[in-house]
Amino acid sequence: MRILALDVGTKTIGVAVSDPLGITAQGITTIERIGIKKDTNKVVDFVKEYDCSEVVLGLPINLDGSDSIQTEKVYEFRTKLENKFRSTGLVNVKIEWQDERFTTVIAERVLIEADVSRKNRKKVIDKQAAVIILQSYLDRMSNV
Repeated sequence: MRILALDVGTKTIGVAVSDPLGITAQGITTIERIGIKKDTNKVVDFVKEYDCSEVVLGLPINLDGSDSIQTEKVYEFRTKLENKFRSTGLVNVKIEWQDERFTTVIAERVLIEADVSRKNRKKVIDKQAAVIILQSYLDRMSNV
């Protein structure tokens, strides 16, 4: 079973998925935010399409470990997603947290090193951040 990762932002959601063995992360897409109901519907579609047993949400906490304004929004997103899973019969899909501090900065560096233009970086930065969130999670789980 695969794992889906989300980098939930105000305007977009980066999406990544693991390989079937749970070793590597690949970017899928960036979802343009429309509304929490439609956004969670798209996530459900990806969970079904990729047969995911788990969803990892990037947790945007402050450097000192405290919650930020965006943290509260991601908590709300998780609650709505859990409700959507229950209402669509996906009750066995777990939702986990992964600290996402510095993921956007790391994603930006990766894209710069890959010589991606500034214009194109904006289009894929959230997807790349989701890849980093998922790969960090996979690496952490393999060390447990």
